[in-house]
Amino acid sequence: MSRRDSLKTAAALAALGLMPGAAFAQEGEGPLTRTFSIGEDDAPVHIIEYASLTCPHCATFHTSVFPRLREEYVDGGQVRFEFREVYFDRLGLWGGMLARCGGGMRYFGIVDLLLKNQPAWSRAASPTDAVAELRRIGAQAGLTEAQMDECLADAELAEALVAKYQEHMEEHAISGTPAFVINGRMHSNMSYDDFTRLIDAELS
Repeated sequence: MSRRDSLKTAAALAALGLMPGAAFAQEGEGPLTRTFSIGEDDAPVHIIEYASLTCPHCATFHTSVFPRLREEYVDGGQVRFEFREVYFDRLGLWGGMLARCGGGMRYFGIVDLLLKNQPAWSRAASPTDAVAELRRIGAQAGLTEAQMDECLADAELAEALVAKYQEHMEEHAISGTPAFVINGRMHSNMSYDDFTRLIDAELS
Protein backbone atom coordinates (compact mmCIF):
# COMPACT_ATOMS: atom_id res chain seq x y z
CA MET A 1 0.00 0.00 0.00
CA SER A 2 1.44 3.38 -0.99
CA ARG A 3 1.73 6.28 1.45
CA ARG A 4 -1.03 8.07 -0.49
CA ASP A 5 -3.35 5.07 -0.17
CA SER A 6 -2.48 4.71 3.51
CA LEU A 7 -3.44 8.33 4.13
CA LYS A 8 -6.73 7.83 2.26
CA THR A 9 -7.48 4.77 4.37
CA ALA A 10 -6.64 6.58 7.60
CA ALA A 11 -8.97 9.41 6.60
CA ALA A 12 -11.75 6.95 5.82
CA LEU A 13 -11.31 5.22 9.17
CA ALA A 14 -11.43 8.58 10.94
CA ALA A 15 -14.65 9.42 9.08
CA LEU A 16 -16.14 6.16 10.39
CA GLY A 17 -15.17 7.11 13.92
CA LEU A 18 -12.28 4.63 14.00
CA MET A 19 -8.58 4.98 14.46
CA PRO A 20 -6.11 3.16 12.17
CA GLY A 21 -4.00 0.51 13.78
CA ALA A 22 -0.38 -0.29 13.09
CA ALA A 23 0.76 0.27 9.50
CA PHE A 24 -0.88 -2.29 7.26
CA ALA A 25 2.00 -4.48 6.13
CA GLN A 26 0.20 -7.32 4.37
CA GLU A 27 0.61 -7.21 0.60
CA GLY A 28 -2.12 -8.33 -1.74
CA GLU A 29 -5.43 -9.80 -0.62
CA GLY A 30 -5.47 -11.78 2.60
CA PRO A 31 -7.95 -14.53 3.44
CA LEU A 32 -10.00 -12.24 5.70
CA THR A 33 -10.17 -9.25 3.34
CA ARG A 34 -11.12 -11.05 0.16
CA THR A 35 -14.66 -10.94 -1.14
CA PHE A 36 -16.77 -14.06 -0.89
CA SER A 37 -18.89 -15.64 -3.58
CA ILE A 38 -21.18 -18.62 -4.04
CA GLY A 39 -21.91 -20.56 -7.18
CA GLU A 40 -19.78 -22.14 -9.87
CA ASP A 41 -16.61 -20.23 -10.81
CA ASP A 42 -17.35 -20.74 -14.50
CA ALA A 43 -21.04 -19.78 -14.31
CA PRO A 44 -22.08 -17.78 -17.40
CA VAL A 45 -23.53 -14.95 -15.30
CA HIS A 46 -21.46 -13.14 -12.67
CA ILE A 47 -23.39 -10.89 -10.29
CA ILE A 48 -21.62 -8.58 -7.85
CA GLU A 49 -23.78 -7.13 -5.11
CA TYR A 50 -22.62 -3.99 -3.31
CA ALA A 51 -24.39 -3.85 0.04
CA SER A 52 -24.15 -2.16 3.40
CA LEU A 53 -25.01 -4.43 6.30
CA THR A 54 -26.89 -1.51 7.89
CA CYS A 55 -28.97 -0.75 4.76
CA PRO A 56 -32.69 -1.65 5.15
CA HIS A 57 -33.13 -2.08 1.38
CA CYS A 58 -30.25 -4.56 1.39
CA ALA A 59 -31.91 -6.52 4.19
CA THR A 60 -35.16 -6.60 2.22
CA PHE A 61 -33.35 -7.89 -0.87
CA HIS A 62 -31.70 -10.67 1.12
CA THR A 63 -34.91 -11.80 2.77
CA SER A 64 -37.32 -11.53 -0.17
CA VAL A 65 -35.33 -11.77 -3.43
CA PHE A 66 -31.97 -13.41 -2.87
CA PRO A 67 -33.26 -16.79 -1.56
CA ARG A 68 -35.21 -17.28 -4.79
CA LEU A 69 -32.27 -16.21 -6.95
CA ARG A 70 -30.01 -18.58 -5.08
CA GLU A 71 -32.37 -21.52 -5.47
CA GLU A 72 -33.22 -20.88 -9.12
CA TYR A 73 -29.92 -19.67 -10.55
CA VAL A 74 -26.96 -19.99 -8.17
CA ASP A 75 -27.61 -23.55 -7.03
CA GLY A 76 -28.44 -24.44 -10.64
CA GLY A 77 -25.00 -23.36 -11.86
CA GLN A 78 -26.07 -20.41 -14.01
CA VAL A 79 -24.96 -17.61 -11.65
CA ARG A 80 -21.94 -16.87 -9.52
CA PHE A 81 -22.92 -14.36 -6.86
CA GLU A 82 -20.27 -12.19 -5.21
CA PHE A 83 -20.95 -10.05 -2.12
CA ARG A 84 -19.00 -6.83 -1.61
CA GLU A 85 -19.46 -4.81 1.57
CA VAL A 86 -20.00 -1.06 1.51
CA TYR A 87 -19.09 0.85 4.67
CA PHE A 88 -21.29 3.90 5.11
CA ASP A 89 -20.86 3.79 8.90
CA ARG A 90 -18.80 2.13 11.59
CA LEU A 91 -21.56 -0.33 12.51
CA GLY A 92 -21.49 -1.71 8.98
CA LEU A 93 -17.74 -2.17 9.26
CA TRP A 94 -18.09 -3.91 12.61
CA GLY A 95 -20.67 -6.24 11.06
CA GLY A 96 -18.26 -7.05 8.25
CA MET A 97 -15.51 -7.79 10.74
CA LEU A 98 -17.80 -10.12 12.67
CA ALA A 99 -18.88 -11.93 9.49
CA ARG A 100 -15.25 -12.86 8.85
CA CYS A 101 -14.72 -14.36 12.30
CA GLY A 102 -15.93 -17.73 11.12
CA GLY A 103 -13.94 -17.76 7.89
CA GLY A 104 -15.29 -18.40 4.44
CA MET A 105 -17.44 -21.39 5.42
CA ARG A 106 -19.59 -19.30 7.78
CA TYR A 107 -19.43 -15.94 6.04
CA PHE A 108 -22.74 -16.02 4.16
CA GLY A 109 -24.54 -17.57 7.11
CA ILE A 110 -23.40 -14.76 9.42
CA VAL A 111 -24.23 -12.11 6.80
CA ASP A 112 -27.71 -13.63 6.55
CA LEU A 113 -28.14 -13.43 10.34
CA LEU A 114 -26.89 -9.84 10.41
CA LEU A 115 -29.36 -8.76 7.75
CA LYS A 116 -32.30 -10.68 9.22
CA ASN A 117 -31.61 -9.16 12.66
CA GLN A 118 -30.53 -5.78 11.32
CA PRO A 119 -32.83 -3.52 13.40
CA ALA A 120 -31.59 -5.01 16.68
CA TRP A 121 -27.95 -4.03 16.19
CA SER A 122 -27.94 -1.29 13.53
CA ARG A 123 -30.48 0.82 15.43
CA ALA A 124 -29.27 0.07 18.94
CA ALA A 125 -29.36 2.90 21.47
CA SER A 126 -25.56 3.07 21.77
CA PRO A 127 -22.41 1.56 20.26
CA THR A 128 -22.10 -0.61 23.37
CA ASP A 129 -25.60 -1.98 22.84
CA ALA A 130 -24.83 -2.53 19.14
CA VAL A 131 -21.73 -4.57 19.95
CA ALA A 132 -23.70 -6.62 22.48
CA GLU A 133 -26.25 -7.44 19.76
CA LEU A 134 -23.47 -8.28 17.29
CA ARG A 135 -21.99 -10.65 19.85
CA ARG A 136 -25.37 -12.27 20.36
CA ILE A 137 -25.62 -12.88 16.60
CA GLY A 138 -22.06 -14.19 16.53
CA ALA A 139 -22.82 -16.63 19.34
CA GLN A 140 -25.91 -17.79 17.45
CA ALA A 141 -23.60 -18.55 14.52
CA GLY A 142 -21.33 -20.62 16.75
CA LEU A 143 -18.54 -18.10 17.34
CA THR A 144 -16.76 -18.13 20.69
CA GLU A 145 -16.24 -15.05 22.84
CA ALA A 146 -12.49 -15.33 22.19
CA GLN A 147 -13.05 -15.37 18.41
CA MET A 148 -15.28 -12.31 18.58
CA ASP A 149 -12.88 -10.47 20.89
CA GLU A 150 -10.07 -11.03 18.40
CA CYS A 151 -12.06 -10.05 15.31
CA LEU A 152 -13.78 -6.96 16.67
CA ALA A 153 -10.56 -5.58 18.18
CA ASP A 154 -8.46 -6.15 15.05
CA ALA A 155 -7.49 -2.63 13.94
CA GLU A 156 -5.39 -3.95 11.05
CA LEU A 157 -8.39 -5.89 9.75
CA ALA A 158 -10.52 -2.73 9.94
CA GLU A 159 -7.89 -0.79 8.00
CA ALA A 160 -7.55 -3.52 5.39
CA LEU A 161 -11.31 -3.78 4.87
CA VAL A 162 -11.68 -0.03 4.41
CA ALA A 163 -8.81 -0.09 1.91
CA LYS A 164 -10.52 -2.91 0.00
CA TYR A 165 -13.80 -0.96 0.07
CA GLN A 166 -12.01 2.05 -1.44
CA GLU A 167 -10.60 -0.14 -4.22
CA HIS A 168 -14.09 -1.36 -5.03
CA MET A 169 -15.47 2.18 -5.09
CA GLU A 170 -12.80 3.13 -7.62
CA GLU A 171 -13.75 0.12 -9.75
CA HIS A 172 -17.51 0.83 -9.60
CA ALA A 173 -18.89 4.21 -8.53
CA ILE A 174 -21.51 3.20 -5.98
CA SER A 175 -23.76 5.94 -4.61
CA GLY A 176 -26.43 3.78 -2.99
CA THR A 177 -27.09 0.22 -1.90
CA PRO A 178 -27.92 -2.37 -2.88
CA ALA A 179 -26.33 -2.04 -6.30
CA PHE A 180 -25.59 -4.87 -8.71
CA VAL A 181 -23.06 -5.45 -11.47
CA ILE A 182 -24.35 -8.14 -13.82
CA ASN A 183 -21.71 -9.32 -16.28
CA GLY A 184 -20.04 -5.93 -16.10
CA ARG A 185 -23.15 -3.75 -16.32
CA MET A 186 -24.38 -1.68 -13.38
CA HIS A 187 -27.96 -1.91 -12.11
CA SER A 188 -29.81 -0.45 -9.15
CA ASN A 189 -32.05 -2.35 -6.74
CA MET A 190 -34.81 -4.32 -8.45
CA SER A 191 -37.53 -6.91 -8.01
CA TYR A 192 -37.11 -10.65 -8.48
CA ASP A 193 -38.93 -10.50 -11.82
CA ASP A 194 -36.61 -7.77 -13.11
CA PHE A 195 -33.61 -9.82 -11.99
CA THR A 196 -34.82 -12.89 -13.81
CA ARG A 197 -35.34 -10.94 -17.04
CA LEU A 198 -31.77 -9.64 -16.92
CA ILE A 199 -30.29 -13.03 -16.04
CA ASP A 200 -32.32 -14.86 -18.68
CA ALA A 201 -31.19 -12.31 -21.29
CA GLU A 202 -27.56 -13.06 -20.39
CA LEU A 203 -28.22 -16.79 -20.64
CA SER A 204 -29.98 -16.66 -24.02
